Amino acid sequence: MRSFVEWLDTHAWSTALHESLHMYPIVETTHVLSLMVFVGTLAIVDFRLLGVAFRNVPVSQVTSRVLPWTALGFVVIVSTGVMLFYAIPIRTFHSVWFRLKVILIVAAGINAWLLHRRMTRTRVEWDNDRKPPLLVRMSAGVSLAAWAGVIICGRMIAYNWFDCDKPQPAWVNFLAGCIAEAAVP
Repeated sequence: MRSFVEWLDTHAWSTALHESLHMYPIVETTHVLSLMVFVGTLAIVDFRLLGVAFRNVPVSQVTSRVLPWTALGFVVIVSTGVMLFYAIPIRTFHSVWFRLKVILIVAAGINAWLLHRRMTRTRVEWDNDRKPPLLVRMSAGVSLAAWAGVIICGRMIAYNWFDCDKPQPAWVNFLAGCIAEAAVP
């Protein structure tokens, strides 16, 4: 993976995007705004699944109205996220925060897949209940926590506390995938 990231960094477009006076801020702003749409609409569904909001509206109604916006937000955040990674591939790849963010996104995706499987099998039984079953509520809580973690980690990527170009403890170098340069005699 490291060689792929180094190869990405050699592209002139990568450098041009990162050094662009207008394009990089536009991509980053679009990423943040679409993240607000994605997480905001997802939170509406999760709060309904937790039984703390929209309790008188069937879950199926909430999801049918909100999830298309969630999907649109997801497509835009993935697209802009790839562009942000492309703009600064090596530094981002070695960011402990980026790595944790990816883990949380994968965990949130697995959680969503499991929830969807569970919901499609049993939703008819509890669709109108003010409080869904415990496993559904737990999954909604995990979703909210995971996406909150993704947002925090995404924000922390901008800070260089754990960059490979500064002296770091061995455990940080390990987590960041930093490779110690051979000492020149």
